Amino acid sequence: MRVGLGQFQSPTPTFLRFAAQYGASEVLLNRADIPITDGTWELHDVVELRNRVQRAGLKLGALENVPLGFYGDIMMGGPRRDEQIEKMIITVRNVARAGVPILGYGWNPTQVWRGPNAVIRCGAEATAFDYEIAKQSPNTSDREYSEDEMWANLEYWIKIITPIAEEEGIRLGIHPTDPPISPLGGIAMPLRSFAAYKRLTEIVDSPSNAIEFCQGTFSEMQGEDIYEMIEYFTTRKKILYVHFRNVSGQVPKFQEEFINTGYVDMYRAMKTYNDAGFDGFFIDDHVPHTHGDTDWGHRGRAFAMGYMQALVESVQKQAEAAGKE
Repeated sequence: MRVGLGQFQSPTPTFLRFAAQYGASEVLLNRADIPITDGTWELHDVVELRNRVQRAGLKLGALENVPLGFYGDIMMGGPRRDEQIEKMIITVRNVARAGVPILGYGWNPTQVWRGPNAVIRCGAEATAFDYEIAKQSPNTSDREYSEDEMWANLEYWIKIITPIAEEEGIRLGIHPTDPPISPLGGIAMPLRSFAAYKRLTEIVDSPSNAIEFCQGTFSEMQGEDIYEMIEYFTTRKKILYVHFRNVSGQVPKFQEEFINTGYVDMYRAMKTYNDAGFDGFFIDDHVPHTHGDTDWGHRGRAFAMGYMQALVESVQKQAEAAGKE
């Protein structure tokens, strides 16, 4: 297990220096700043991005989230679905051939939903969600979309793209709906529960059909046990990497927290990953905004990275010591 750094678009020298100085082994680029050519990412552009990261002594561990315009009709079953699938196949091939081992993406056409920020420890601000407020929002599309429709669209895509990913040696992972509740904006959100993710990974049983495990979002799932889900998907080698964040509780209402102040026991979570044989990386996610911090959250991210590194070292050394007894 190792700690990386994510949640930035462009691998500028400043960001890469920050990642290296605070102990990251690799970086994840979210909505990467890659030129778009006819609805695709071209191979040479992804290679150039990877080289910029490598020149800083780091690894480009994953790309996360292609532009929504690349696959909006795939998610919604729109008229350009098959055209977008052909172009997404090109992008997946190019990312793989550029030497990037993982592509994470969302299956949430309405994007992340939040309400007014919450004030948490000593005046820090964090994002929050209240479904009663969200239900007052207008629909985000021209009509309502049912659960069956959204599952059919997802299964159609998974059955086509997984063999391509296998052929290219890349692993694909889907982020759960955040918040994990349905509907949002008139659209059913299928990926919101333990059972839903079991169903997803069984559409095609392949290492290339996996999970972008946002622990924060899985922790928000109503009535679910976060430690059970970590153990289940880790032992089955379905977790590609982890957004290691904490929240106050589960839907329909919650707020995000500092990494060590939410309801999840983060030591227990880290130990569960380790005991189950996780061999991927952790990144910070949605850090609270603290006094004097930058908009991106350098101080908050440094705190989260240090906390994660300490937990990784702690559980690994304890496991090593126990093995010698």
